Amino acid sequence: MDRNKKNSSGMQSKRRKTPAKRGVRKNKTVVSSAKTAALCAVIVAACFILLFINTEHGTDSGNTRGQQVSRTETTQEETGMQPPVQSVRGKNTEETSLQDTPEFSGRKAAPSQAEDEAASSAEREPAPRTTEERTYAPSASSALPKSASVKSAPVQQEKNIQASERSSVQTEKAQGQGTPELPAIPPAVNNARLVFVFDDAGQNVSQLEKYVALPFPITVAVLPKLAYSKACADRVRKSGNEVMLHQPMQAVNRNVNPGPGAITPDMPASRIAALVRQNIAEIGPVAGVNNHEGSLISEDEVKIGAVMQAVNESGAFFLDSRTTSQTRVPQASMELGIPYYERNVFLDNSKDRGEIVGEIMRGLDIANTKGAVIMIGHVWSADVLPAILIEMYPALKNKGYVFTTVSRSGAIIRP
Repeated sequence: MDRNKKNSSGMQSKRRKTPAKRGVRKNKTVVSSAKTAALCAVIVAACFILLFINTEHGTDSGNTRGQQVSRTETTQEETGMQPPVQSVRGKNTEETSLQDTPEFSGRKAAPSQAEDEAASSAEREPAPRTTEERTYAPSASSALPKSASVKSAPVQQEKNIQASERSSVQTEKAQGQGTPELPAIPPAVNNARLVFVFDDAGQNVSQLEKYVALPFPITVAVLPKLAYSKACADRVRKSGNEVMLHQPMQAVNRNVNPGPGAITPDMPASRIAALVRQNIAEIGPVAGVNNHEGSLISEDEVKIGAVMQAVNESGAFFLDSRTTSQTRVPQASMELGIPYYERNVFLDNSKDRGEIVGEIMRGLDIANTKGAVIMIGHVWSADVLPAILIEMYPALKNKGYVFTTVSRSGAIIRP
């Protein structure tokens, strides 16, 4: 009995201890869950804090960019100009140039409007002409300064002003009004005729192209026995313009070589006539002949008379280039009864623009006095003279001047 009681009491004590141990385990589990929940709460709070900080940073950056664009737009509105047209650029090039700058380091943000305008302005002006452009217009490979977005507006404004001034100058030229570049064009008297002769063709064709492209009729004098003599003569005829033989003759300065096919002082009249006919046949058909150099020959009445006789027999006219004030062409004309033309103005003794324009203006005075003027320029002035004539042509035409060739000028001098 006692043993049974002890056993039952021992079992009861064991049964009591089991719930206690289980309770302890449950309490430990509850404590662990609470710590986990607290840790999660801390993590969530940290995430919210980081999200808030990032949101504030993005807002500040956006505001800064918006203020930059706003300042640029305000400057454009105050100056009354439109934003410059952006040049077409490769995407890779644009991203690289922006990422290399301190402002865009470490991120691939799209460029702002003001910064893109500054970069576009730098590409359009690789060699700035003003102090302001040299300061604020970097090359494509250099870093883009922060002030570029603000400075691009004055640079563009200056370009707009220059474009407006050029447009105004062109309008005044078309109306024949005086400008800093060109003087006022006087009205033509009785449809005064202008004749432009261009000597020394035959050395190359490229320079000649600028003259045959002029928007009015011209006369071109071609030197004989050169590599491109025949090609130049053919090109002038193909363009519908007038061709002359530019006959080389010895100058008073015997150190000056007039070139192949030249008339020299030791030649008799018969040899002179034969040489002139030979040169005409090479260049021809020609409308006329004028002298290249030749001051020594044209001061000799017999020799220049032989030239005029051969030209007349070939059915062409003779134009005295008047390379000397002592020319004997008028006397030979009276002796032989042969009419002739004479040069009034040399356009390009100097290639200075102002002097060339001055000679053209002098030619206009002669044309208004005599009814026509013959002005001689040279093919080797192709880098200056054609551009000046194209520039003046609208105003001259608007003022009533007539452009023609030597043979149609009516400026012939009869004995």
